[in-house]
Amino acid sequence: MPKLLRLNDDANGTGNGAAAGAAAQLEPAGQWTPESGKGLKLSVDQEIEERFLAAPLIGIEFPTFSDGRGLSLAFLLRSRHGYQGDLVATGAVQADILHYMRRCGFTAALLPGGEAPDAQTLAPHSDYYQACATEPEPGRFRIGGGPSNIPT
Repeated sequence: MPKLLRLNDDANGTGNGAAAGAAAQLEPAGQWTPESGKGLKLSVDQEIEERFLAAPLIGIEFPTFSDGRGLSLAFLLRSRHGYQGDLVATGAVQADILHYMRRCGFTAALLPGGEAPDAQTLAPHSDYYQACATEPEPGRFRIGGGPSNIPT
């Protein structure tokens, strides 16, 4: 049975773990309406519609472990469309990319195996150079406290 794993913004992975209760019910995009009060389930090739932004929760279905389009869709929802609700990764979710999912804007993942990964898997690095959905400033501004000393 899949287990809902909450992803947080803690860089060292503390506080991550299985959420209490079952995952929210998700309806496919073709059947979902804002009035339903249910979560929305998107496939990785789904075009984002304005009405989707009213969903309290959006589940993005990963069809295979090697398909990264769900990461791009999550990042677009957060950065370009300003979506503030929960994003849940579903389908062929692998524990070794959970830290990428968190950086792309996911707040939770349904793990098919049901086992929660260790803290090192969730946060393998203490910081990143690149900007992301959860940290829009590049590392050179966050870590050093100012502009890079590398000439441009």
